[in-house]
This record gives sequence, C-alpha cells and structure tokens, in this order.
Amino acid sequence: MNNREVAKIFSDVADMLSIRGDIIHRVLSYRKASEAIQELGRDINQVYEAGELTEIPGIGKTLAEKIEEMLTTGKLTFYDKLAEEIPPTLVEMLKVDGLGPKRVKQVYETLGIATLAELNTAASEGKLRDLPGLGAKSEAKLVKAIEALARHGDDRTPIGEAWPLAHEILAELEQLPGVLKTAVAGSLRRMKESIGDVDLLVAADEAAPIMDYFVNMPRVESVSGHGPTKSSVVLHNGMQVDLRVLPLARWGTLLSYFTGSKDHNVRLRELALKQGLSLNEHAFTPTGGGADSAEILCASEEELYEVLNLPYIIPTLREDRGEIEAAQKGQLPNVIQIGQIVSDLHMHTTWSDGKMSVLEMAQAAQARGMQYIVISDHSQSLGIANGLTPERLWQQAAEIATANEAMGPDFRILHGTEMEIKADGSLDFEDEVLARLDFVTASLHVSLNQPREQVMLRIMTALNNPHVDMIAHPTGRLLPDRPGADLDMEAVLQTAVATHTILEINANPHRLDLRDNHVRRAVELGVTLAINCDAHHVDHFEFLHYGIATAQRGWATAEMVVNSWPLSKLLAFLEIRD
Repeated sequence: MNNREVAKIFSDVADMLSIRGDIIHRVLSYRKASEAIQELGRDINQVYEAGELTEIPGIGKTLAEKIEEMLTTGKLTFYDKLAEEIPPTLVEMLKVDGLGPKRVKQVYETLGIATLAELNTAASEGKLRDLPGLGAKSEAKLVKAIEALARHGDDRTPIGEAWPLAHEILAELEQLPGVLKTAVAGSLRRMKESIGDVDLLVAADEAAPIMDYFVNMPRVESVSGHGPTKSSVVLHNGMQVDLRVLPLARWGTLLSYFTGSKDHNVRLRELALKQGLSLNEHAFTPTGGGADSAEILCASEEELYEVLNLPYIIPTLREDRGEIEAAQKGQLPNVIQIGQIVSDLHMHTTWSDGKMSVLEMAQAAQARGMQYIVISDHSQSLGIANGLTPERLWQQAAEIATANEAMGPDFRILHGTEMEIKADGSLDFEDEVLARLDFVTASLHVSLNQPREQVMLRIMTALNNPHVDMIAHPTGRLLPDRPGADLDMEAVLQTAVATHTILEINANPHRLDLRDNHVRRAVELGVTLAINCDAHHVDHFEFLHYGIATAQRGWATAEMVVNSWPLSKLLAFLEIRD
C-alpha cells in the first residue's frame, strides 16, 4: 500500500467512527493521522522499514501497528470489522453540505440508504421529509446540496495546497548543478483558485541529470513519463507534477507557452501569424521558410511580448478576458501589487479563536511593512469561536489602548469586530454597540444553505446598516468542499456601491472570497475593496499573496483597495459613510 491508500483508510475510519457516534478524540486521532500521512514527503513503506513510524506526528504505538498491518497484509482488520457495522459508502454522504454524521446514521438506520446515489433518489422522490427534524424544505436543500457536490466534486487541488508544494520541489531542483533558472507555470502561475496538475520549468544546458533526479525524488510515488526534456510523476499525495527543461536562451517562449492560458496563447499565436511568424514553446519561426528563416529566440517573456508589439502582460491577467485588446490600446490596468499594502482590516486574537495576543498581531503586521490594522474578533453568537459579548468588547478595548501605546506613534491598532449576520436575519450587536467601534465587519458563517431569498435578506440587512463598514468573505465558501451561500452577487455588488460598503477579498487560500470573477465585476461597478488575511496566527499574514493574485485576476487597482490607503484616507472614508 502507498501513502494515499493508508491515509484514505484512516480518513474513512475517522468518518465511519463519527457516524457511529464514537468520542470525538478517537475520531480526531485517526483524522490527524490521515492528514500527517497525506503530507508525508517520503514513502511510508520506507519509513516503516526504517522503524520510524512513531516519528510521524500523531502516530503512536497503536496507530503504528495498524499501519504495519496495512503495509504487510494490504488490509486493516479493524476497518473490515467497522465496515460490517458502518458501510464505507456512507462516508461519501458526508460530503453533502448540511449532512452531518448523525443525519447520515439516521437515514441509513431508518431508510436503509447507504450510498449517495440512493440518497439523491430518495430526496428527489420526497422520501426524506418525514424523518424527524427534516421536512420538505430541508429535503429540498439536500437535493440542491447534492447537485452542488456534483458540480464541484472534481479532482482539482486548491491553490493553498499546490503552491507551497510546488515551491518546495523547485527549491530542491534549484540546488542541482547546471540549473540556471526555475519557475512554476500553468494555472498555478496564473494563480487560479484550484489546479489540475503542477507544471514546473527549469532552464539548463543539460537536462538528463535534472530529469533523473526529479523522477527519483523521495516524494515521488510513480513515474508517468521520463523523456529527454519532459518528465511526469505522481507524488505520494496523488498530485501529478510535470517538469520541462530547455536551454536558457529559450526561457521566454518556454515560460509563456506553459503558463497559458490556452486561450491567451491562441491569441498570441494569431498575432504572430499576422507578422509572418510561427510561435511555439521553443521560439518564433518565420512561416515563409528560406535562407532567412532563422529562429527568433526569447530569453525572457518581455522579449516575447515585444516581438508581438505588446507591453508585458502579467500571468494573472492571461485568461483572454480582454487583456490582449487592453494591451493593444495601452489600457492594461495597473493592478495592485503586494508592496502597496499598508494595512489588514480583518484578524483574530486570543480574545476569540486566534492564537496570538493583540500586541503580537500588531508587531507581526508592522514587521511586514504595515502601518495599521483592525482587530476584528468574532461576536457573541458564534460560540464555537468564543465570540465576544459587548462586555468583553469593552474589556478588549483596554488591551488595544495599551498595545497602541506600546507600538508608538507610527502604528495604529483600530478596534473592530467581525459581527455575525445571524440565521434569522438580525445582526449580532445593537447599533449603539457598533457605534462605539472604530471599524465594523459583518459576515455569514452559519445557515449558508438557506434559500437565496432568505440569505439575501441577511446580507442586505448588513449592507444597509450604516455602522457596517465591510462585508467579509461574502459567500462564506470554503474550498474545496463548501460552495457557500447562494447570493445574487450582482445585487450584492450594486448595493455595496450604493451604500459605500467595503467588500473583502479574503486571502485565506481556503476562501478566496470574493472570487476573481466577482472582483472583476466589482471593479466595473466601482465597489470599494479590501484584501485581508483573516489571520488567526501571525503566520497567516503569509496568505496575503493569494488575495493579491485574486485581486489582480479581477483587474483591481490600488486606488480601489482600501488596504493601500494611508490611515487618514481610510478614516475620512469611514467618516463620510457615517
């Protein structure tokens, strides 16, 4: 068995135990073990042979024995016995938004439904509504959730998983003799929210030693292809990685070609043909042939675009969504850059579900070049996140005042809240509480599968409240499995313009909400935007580049992103809103 197979069995065991109703600590032990093995950069068989299983985080003697059984026999007796009581097919049903372990157990024990297909049929035929706690409305929600799962349930990898892994591999390849340049390519370089596989590029005069090293890396599970300039492997976590190596003189065409998008590349080739040139990953070549048909090599992408009489187009814009036409007219947007960010308006501390103090978050933000922040811990109704009551808010205000003194005159901490927009449509704090805060953020976390009319009423209540300055992660989605609320985004964006309410691009790679196409429409309408890390730890400020990329993909400029504004400009904007 390989890493993925062992991790999958532990993950399924965790889900099956949760359906059975075992204690949470037992469920979590298997789940954490699964995650540790999935992230393991070595073949677990080699780890076992070296006697190092218990050195894997979360793997004690008992779980190590279970891993040994799987690796030596190809099965797990505990899993087989558990499967007699809890069919493994029930695990798939847990992927349906709004369907938890208790409900899965109920439909199985009451109706004998053991598969997702059976659940879909039963819900469509009205056979679930009579179960205790369900009803016709809940049944209809399940049908929609199953349909959403079918739409989103692909094999693509979220960017938050692919990006760090790709750069770990590149860092390894960069140490090899003869490597002159490296880059990520494909949809990952264009910073799409999810990717199919990872494309890596290397410039070197001699490819063979690099290819040999690549296919034999410890993290490689199997080799799909091993050629002179291209190799493909599957890692232990199941991700496919392709590596291409070409001489440095051809770097520009290589990088452009394999960055894509496909549609953008088609447009570039069309422009080349109009100039009597053929364009591929190797070079430009005159189409007429003859003695003067020497290749035109491009050592950089800038040279490639220059040959086509275009200004350089950054990777995040290369989707054939008008960037070619804008470039030809000299109207490419001057999109926001990470160096222009001077603040973060959404973060959490130990007052709610964060891991660091107010002062620690402020010091970390200042170390990253920021000039001011907003502390926005959760509000009272979000009990799972230790949300603050008004009384605790005013206690927190005292700590923020002390931290401001410690930070000195060149940095400012604003006192805010991330206020829950409750399921019944009301806001978590009264207006008199909100009026005392420096900055108010409102967001959806619960009951995201409500019908559009209901969830829109909730978001509109917040947008039209004069004390609400920003809506955080508007749809509440979580990648890859939770699609978020069914919002009429056009109405949300139009209302945000009318009420001068800031909409957030949440930079957490599991959110990226607003998504890029919504950002593009927001830019067209003139919505005021923010890019925030939603940090719960100082390390989470590293998420910022994901949010910047999402903003760039939506053509957002610094002028419309409040995080690029000096504090005086933000305060003036907030005063006008009031």
